[in-house]
Amino acid sequence: MTESVIARHTVGGFTYEIDTAKDRLDIGLIHDFLSRCSHWARGIPREVLERAVANSLCFGLYCDGKQIGFARVVTDEATFAYVSDVFVVAEHRKGGLGQFLVETILAYKPGLRLWLLVTRDAASLYRRCGFDDLAPDRIYLHRFDPDVYQTAAERAAAD
Repeated sequence: MTESVIARHTVGGFTYEIDTAKDRLDIGLIHDFLSRCSHWARGIPREVLERAVANSLCFGLYCDGKQIGFARVVTDEATFAYVSDVFVVAEHRKGGLGQFLVETILAYKPGLRLWLLVTRDAASLYRRCGFDDLAPDRIYLHRFDPDVYQTAAERAAAD
């Protein structure tokens, strides 16, 4: 394994690996998936994604050298990490690769006190990786702008 490849897994004749090298990421694939296929980042401009990638710890999931998945982590590297933009392309789902990706990420940064993520439809995956609902004595608060990816011109036209 190269230094940036942190995990390798072979299933059914295919070799899957997780790599932290940003220069290997297929930004076109990531942007296409997030902006068109995801419910959480639909419409994200490419330049916003590029800035997010530049300022995050990124994990590319590859099958025989071709990128098929992605995740990124925003962290202070000492106590806290937020897991975001996790996906595996449709053709490679249902084979445990999402769990492989998340478990590899968690093992890559041991010793952090709090890992956080938000999901609409993958809670069972994250629970298998050790995540749980917030404690009943905790309240999760957020500030969310669903229209942030609209351009000023689009907002003006919508008004």
